[in-house]
Amino acid sequence: MSDSTRIPQPPHRTKRTQPLPWERPKPVEEEAQAQARLRAIMEHPSYVEADRDVAFLHTDAHRGLRLQLDYEKAEQALQAHGITRTIVVFGSTRLREPQTARSEFEQARHQAAEQPHDAAVARALRLAERRMALSRYYQIGFELGQMIGAARIPGLAVMTGGGPGGMEAANRGAFEAGAETLGLNISLPREQYPNPYLTPGLCFQFHYFALRKLHFMQRAAAIVALPGGFGTLDELFGALTLIQTRKSAPIPIVLIGESYWRGVFNVDFLLEAGSIDEEDARLFWFAEDAREAWEGICTWHARNGSPLEGSATESPQGQ
Repeated sequence: MSDSTRIPQPPHRTKRTQPLPWERPKPVEEEAQAQARLRAIMEHPSYVEADRDVAFLHTDAHRGLRLQLDYEKAEQALQAHGITRTIVVFGSTRLREPQTARSEFEQARHQAAEQPHDAAVARALRLAERRMALSRYYQIGFELGQMIGAARIPGLAVMTGGGPGGMEAANRGAFEAGAETLGLNISLPREQYPNPYLTPGLCFQFHYFALRKLHFMQRAAAIVALPGGFGTLDELFGALTLIQTRKSAPIPIVLIGESYWRGVFNVDFLLEAGSIDEEDARLFWFAEDAREAWEGICTWHARNGSPLEGSATESPQGQ
């Protein structure tokens, strides 16, 4: 048995009794310009550690790394929260709460009465009237989010783009049902704010639209589109193309408000023109209220052998 007194005491993890030579800068007594030269060296961007050098990470050469980070940050958080499937809800940022829409309409009507010959005021009144009519879809989005949240299906959550309008409505419904709810924001040249009904830790800001789109599709168990504009159309037709080509597995796609959507695009014309096939026109269907949409999604999955209340350990798209 060795003598334990010969075994040295373990040293401190970081501290030393005697400092090492490089722990002190070169004395000015030895070199008058030492401090100025050290500042120039240490303040130069080359001296910043690579993972803390934002300018370095944003060079063209490291775009691949940034793409990976844009994906990984959200992915790790979703895994940590046990989110395996999502009901993705798209919709216009311009959808108003019914009360707000009514108030804006009354203001526009009052102004039109005061300026009856002003074309711009007349147009503002028409838009306010239209937005008041569309505000019912905010309520539908809210009710849908509430139904999904109240269902308490393990691993399933409402996901939106994280903005106002239709997205806010769905997040708000899930929030008021006491469920976790997700938002995928995108960094834009003009400042934006996420809606206040998202779960802290489950709202992400992406740099790349492509990675945001990937996360929309990766766990999607269904897509619901409230009336919307360019952004909603972009996400909707992107999803339809992925499913049409079977790059992604089929999932339910529900368009809320048949009259609105038939006004936006004419699927019958596309069929008659031969631009799509009949089976492509059956990749989505219309619904008029939240219950019809939610029950339709559940029915689709039951028929598909992928019931939402079942366990899910992988993303539906297998990506």
